Amino acid sequence: MTRLSSGPLLATVVLLGGVLASCTESGPQPTPLQPERGMVTAEEELAAAQEGTWSDDQVGEPPPKGRWQRAADASELSTEQRAEIKELEAIGYASGSRPPAGGSGVTVHLAGRALAGLNFFVSGHTSGAGLMDMEGRVLHTWSATVEEVWPDPAERGRTLLGNHFWRRAHLESDGGVLAIFEAHSLVKLDRDSRVVWKNRCRAHHDLEVLDDGDILVLTREVKLDPGRGPRPFLEDFVTRLGPDGREKRRVSVLAALQDSPFTELATLAAAKNGDVLHTNTIARLDGRFVDRLPAFRAGNLLLSSRELSFLAVLDPEAGKIVWTMRGDFREQHDPRLLDSGNLLLFDNGGKRRASAVIELDPGNGAVLWEYRGSAGAPFHSGTCGTAARLANGNTLITESDNGRAFEVDRAGEIVWEFRNPARAGQEGEYVATLFEVVRLSPALPAWLERPK
Repeated sequence: MTRLSSGPLLATVVLLGGVLASCTESGPQPTPLQPERGMVTAEEELAAAQEGTWSDDQVGEPPPKGRWQRAADASELSTEQRAEIKELEAIGYASGSRPPAGGSGVTVHLAGRALAGLNFFVSGHTSGAGLMDMEGRVLHTWSATVEEVWPDPAERGRTLLGNHFWRRAHLESDGGVLAIFEAHSLVKLDRDSRVVWKNRCRAHHDLEVLDDGDILVLTREVKLDPGRGPRPFLEDFVTRLGPDGREKRRVSVLAALQDSPFTELATLAAAKNGDVLHTNTIARLDGRFVDRLPAFRAGNLLLSSRELSFLAVLDPEAGKIVWTMRGDFREQHDPRLLDSGNLLLFDNGGKRRASAVIELDPGNGAVLWEYRGSAGAPFHSGTCGTAARLANGNTLITESDNGRAFEVDRAGEIVWEFRNPARAGQEGEYVATLFEVVRLSPALPAWLERPK
């Protein structure tokens, strides 16, 4: 176990990037899903087109492997550096990011107004995750690279730059974690980062662990459809795995949409190639609000399509989409059903260059609450992003591209803020993506030794 009793997160960031725990395999090993012959290259082309990672044909000195966005304050850059940044922006690398105001680690903490707790986080600078307190002191880290998890090149296959970080992770009650290598695999590690099982199911974006231990995860396949022309496209699935990581069943999201009454959306999807839906969220509904919306019955799944900017409910038993919502939001992420029955989501904003967190009435789409930042403190994440309503009524927001997480009260005042200290580049001009920060109970879990 890696444990620090004090010190800034930056020290642990270096530790996460440089000292990696061993990954001895144990437990049952699901049979990896092998790609169809000729599909790997197509998958790489599609993934490279969708992910904001650095590629060899881009200009300038690349940051280390991982997921980075430009972060330096433009006022501190030389004329030559500003010219290089314009060139980078012109080719789309820095799309969706702005220079943050500065600072590193926990920069705001209004004790008593912010919800006390521990914070589980996933950063794009490394294949790992961490657990920190409200002051940014890291209590535990997990780490495993795709090469360590898949040491056999024949099983691992060809990897993308996007496989060199964890896209999402889930912390379990015994200190183990489930981690997604984007568009590649799902792995379960124990608290000491040893591999328990792994499945090369091409997991991506999101997962949810059910009460019985089963796991719902988004997966994808590259397909060729003569009706769409010669270009390949990505088909998203909701896949259910057992607690041992073995697949039980899966449902095609695209087929479920096509076999639904929502013909307008199905027509839009049928006309697209490439990343048709870009499903980015999965959440199981518990049935509490079925009287209000029959589609929200227990066992149905709330989904989000970034590419077509709509929310949906999937009936996994029938294999059909049974509810959809479109609104003013664009390229959204992370819709969540609140205890009030309303929906909270991160509205990336598409090309509007400004994001928002909005609370919606799922019955009529009315906006009941929103956070859009301010002229003096705008916020925007062109990709990723999460928002969670906390027990005290505050909202915890992860502004992924700018490597920032912050908690706001109902009036929109920031009561806690964390800025990712993982930086790269000669001038520190890149900040690692902060995929998600999850607020947990303040009580130290039993599996974690209490710091001295």
